[in-house]
Amino acid sequence: MSPSIKDVAERAGVSVGTVSNVLNHPERVSTNTRESVLTAISALGFVRNSSAAQLRAGTSRSIGLIVLDLANPFFHDVARGVEQVADELGYAVVLCNSDDQTERENRYLQVLEEQRVRGVLITPVEVSSGRLDALRKRGTPTVLVDRHDPRINCCSVAVDDVGGGELAGAHLLSLGHQRIRYFSGPLTLRQCADRLAGLRKAVTEAGLDPERAIEVVEERAMNARTAYGAAKKRFGNRDKATAAFCANDLMALGVLRAAVSEGRQVPGELAIVGYDDIEFAADAAVPLTSIRQPTQHIGRAAAQLLVEECDNPDTHAHQQVMFKPELVVRESTTG
Repeated sequence: MSPSIKDVAERAGVSVGTVSNVLNHPERVSTNTRESVLTAISALGFVRNSSAAQLRAGTSRSIGLIVLDLANPFFHDVARGVEQVADELGYAVVLCNSDDQTERENRYLQVLEEQRVRGVLITPVEVSSGRLDALRKRGTPTVLVDRHDPRINCCSVAVDDVGGGELAGAHLLSLGHQRIRYFSGPLTLRQCADRLAGLRKAVTEAGLDPERAIEVVEERAMNARTAYGAAKKRFGNRDKATAAFCANDLMALGVLRAAVSEGRQVPGELAIVGYDDIEFAADAAVPLTSIRQPTQHIGRAAAQLLVEECDNPDTHAHQQVMFKPELVVRESTTG
């Protein structure tokens, strides 16, 4: 059993209140008494229960971070950015993976609220949900990460995904591709829909009919396995698509593997563009052209906004930060 503050007091021959002052207000205690208490703490191996003290004072130093899919390196990098800022400012991060499930997300929101975290960073399954709305209304600062919706009264940090889709489309069109297959997650996700909107914009501006030039392949999961299966089904003698734009790099890696397994030359017979520019994109068998998102900057910006709101609730003004994506050209389109 861990030693208690009472055990420390008995060992040092002082009151529990004196031990509490040594821990919280050392300037109130004489040097000799303070040294006696610290010696007792060291001898017993006492560890103070900071969380309990913080809960009593209403000043928890923990923030929650809920992401959609920890298997996606994009969220790893975002989390690293969050952790950097939290560490600099003396906060701890409680990391949760919703696995793109509303029910699981709701459970984590409840747990984080029960733990009295100072605030929550979240990439929600749906931008507006009853549980998330209730959390904000009860006063818990919340920042949307990799999501943006002007209707929601809170801070958000996102990337211009319409612009990213347009970059990908313009690049493929400049290489002469006029039949593009878009491998997407659920189009109910704002990112997926926005990236498609950007692709359509590029095609329209090139004077082509988006309905003829773009084939949309919508999958439930945005990973390499589902994209591999979807791509394999569409390869055939009458396949007219000469390029693939994928809603993230994991899907692009799945399409690349399918192309290689079918003996298709990349980019000779199929050019591929991914999204996110995760570390593996540059290290693929055929290095992937991708739309780069500033992942760690997203995490850092979101954490800074959250801590600012936590520490200055009366003067804080909500901000919607929007980063610009960048086209990174590699061998999967110009090899």
